[in-house]
Amino acid sequence: MKNIDTDPPGENKRSLKLAITGKGGVGKTTLASLLCYLYRQRGRRVIAVDGDPDANLAAALGIDDEQASKIRPIAEMADLIEERTGARPGSQGGMFKLNPSVDDVPDEYGYRHNDITLLIMGKSKEAASGCYCPENVFLRRLLRHLIVETNDVVIVDMEAGIEHLTRGTADSVDAFIVVVEPGRRSLQTAATVWTLASGLGVKNVFIVANKVRGDADIEFIRGSIGAMNLIGSITFSPEIMEADMRGVPPHTASSRAEREAAVILRSIEKLV
Repeated sequence: MKNIDTDPPGENKRSLKLAITGKGGVGKTTLASLLCYLYRQRGRRVIAVDGDPDANLAAALGIDDEQASKIRPIAEMADLIEERTGARPGSQGGMFKLNPSVDDVPDEYGYRHNDITLLIMGKSKEAASGCYCPENVFLRRLLRHLIVETNDVVIVDMEAGIEHLTRGTADSVDAFIVVVEPGRRSLQTAATVWTLASGLGVKNVFIVANKVRGDADIEFIRGSIGAMNLIGSITFSPEIMEADMRGVPPHTASSRAEREAAVILRSIEKLV
């Protein structure tokens, strides 16, 4: 496979932490997988984090269904969480560590595929309430470690909101990438994310348009996002839709999408 955009020796080797979000179905997982692939092609160490409970980043990275079914979400690793926090997931009350050790989790518990490490976070039963249950604390600590304390390229495929990120983690992300499509609901989600991220101190919130059919779609999106920065677009592609149905990674299905993602990647690097 060709190397599309090889870095010059010694250039662009800083760590980069991206959080990709957007309304369900807009194609954020497609973009996440394309960026993971491009950075892997550059020879970078890439950690892909599936932070969406409707986990499907594995398929977008080209992991077949049989292997993907064997990947345990971190939130379901009860023995590990109990060992590190001192409390069993699902337990109520009691005392446990709020700063558990997680440094070894990516290498020991991540799934390696084509030199990309995939971590599926899963979701604790109490995560939505923001509680300090052991599994929720463990997930938050792991996410903070990946974003704040590693020197890797970390790409997080997130839910539509950012509520599970805290101040001190969110403001350490280099950029929030909000994927939108030409539709009012996805643009409303983008505005909500922009407001939430700004409140947590995030400096860079960028928009990527997906499923674009032409200039009219781009102009509609530009006219709807106000002060938010549109940094690139991916053209509507039946090939990507078919690839999704077949469980084939997007970069193998559409060379055009791969080129467009490379333009987006370069825009991110210039802006952050």
